[in-house]
Amino acid sequence: MGSTLQQAMTRAAQVRLMIFDVDGVLTDGSLHYDADGEVLKTFNVHDGLGIKMLQQSGVMTAIISARQSSMVLRRAKDLGITHVFQGGHDKRIAFDQLLAQTGVTVAQCCFIGDDVIDLPILRQVGFAVSVPNGHDEVRQRVHYITTAAGGRGAVRELCDLVLRAQGNYEAALAPWLA
Repeated sequence: MGSTLQQAMTRAAQVRLMIFDVDGVLTDGSLHYDADGEVLKTFNVHDGLGIKMLQQSGVMTAIISARQSSMVLRRAKDLGITHVFQGGHDKRIAFDQLLAQTGVTVAQCCFIGDDVIDLPILRQVGFAVSVPNGHDEVRQRVHYITTAAGGRGAVRELCDLVLRAQGNYEAALAPWLA
């Protein structure tokens, strides 16, 4: 699909619900196991602040991940993300539930994903985004590809883009510029 920055900004201006995949988007996709077999994940602090600023501007946030992880629940709680769907390999089911819970339309949704399991949602939403380290089949089918890699600031870049497109970027920065 692909689009220019201006086309991406036009789509971003319509976003009322931002949905994040986890592995490869909120993280770099690496899985680290501890001695008990628990999967450890590393999240980017800049992404977290971007999510908080987006929420404060009125955009709802959600997570849809095929993997089940207590680490994701902890991170979601830290960030105030109340819509968290994990453990379903058919992400369309979670997406349909999310739409019903929030009342937004598919055109008002942005989803950022990185692998083919994300394509069913990416093909529906008004603003489909991937990361440069995402699978080639995904990158060919989205409206925008971040400059930053997954787990390395891609989510913050996307949050900033949406804030700018909606005219809320300066207000989001205001608490730190006073």
